[in-house]
Amino acid sequence: MNRSTFPRQIRLQNVCNITGRVFDFGENPLWVEASKTITTWFSQYTIYDEKKKRKFLAGQFDFFAGISFPDCDLERLETCLMFYFWAFVADDLADEGELANRPEEVEKGHMIQQSIINKLDSPEPEYPYASMLWHLLRRMKKTATPGVICRFIEFYYLHSNSHMEQCTLRSGLVKAIAEYSVDLDVPDYVFEHPVMKAMSDATDDILTWPNDLCSFNKEQADGDYQNLISIIMADHKVDLQTALDMLVDMIAQRVQDYVNLKKQLPNWGPKVNAAVAKYNKYIEYMVQGCVVWYYSSRRYFRGVSAIGQDYIMWDLYEPSEPTV
Repeated sequence: MNRSTFPRQIRLQNVCNITGRVFDFGENPLWVEASKTITTWFSQYTIYDEKKKRKFLAGQFDFFAGISFPDCDLERLETCLMFYFWAFVADDLADEGELANRPEEVEKGHMIQQSIINKLDSPEPEYPYASMLWHLLRRMKKTATPGVICRFIEFYYLHSNSHMEQCTLRSGLVKAIAEYSVDLDVPDYVFEHPVMKAMSDATDDILTWPNDLCSFNKEQADGDYQNLISIIMADHKVDLQTALDMLVDMIAQRVQDYVNLKKQLPNWGPKVNAAVAKYNKYIEYMVQGCVVWYYSSRRYFRGVSAIGQDYIMWDLYEPSEPTV
């Protein structure tokens, strides 16, 4: 990717306005209380030095959990926030942290974590990232249904064994956490129905593609072009601004696809219909919460607010320039 061809500024549309026409937004009032407990728990780990830890915690992951899981109780919200800490630490370690150029260490960490997944009653490992997963699973095991645990484990294996489809597969993990957050027990056969599968594919895209929009500036400054924007530019031979606008149009189309698919859901009977309706409602909350967080996160934006506007003019960050 030739950065010299990039403009000084880009025009970024606010996708929250597109998704918000279909997906409701909510905020859990318990997120500040949950943050105190889980931030203290996270601070015991020596994954980052103090400067990097402050930068990481400035990412507002506590607020992120609060707007992703608006109706769960305090214990479950704490577990959801624990999941976000674990997931974003993984991104940092693999993409830009001390393990970025040591794939053998990343693989070693995966192996330790898989041993925990394979035996949920195993002792706590010393490896910090695996220890975080160990604590997360122990909390989930207390109250999660067997189906939620199975889906979380299934998506974990897909995520840890695949780099190319990382974002889509991680969205499966977030959906399992959303299901856990409100103690749902949706029958497995529902998730195998073609319409539910297609709806899940649509929300995967709606959940992950806006992140590529918002994270592109940070990532290009870091020299990281593993982003859908870069793929669109290469595949369609278009400039950066055109690629950004094309991705916004793609997201809008996927939102409409979701609306159309939802009208095609079959009748599974009153009890299952109610469970499916509740599941879809909380997936929608989670998706909209994620999109709002992307656009409000100091992890991606510096000196500009994208929330509440139709679009912003956004200066491109210089190489390696800090974003918080």
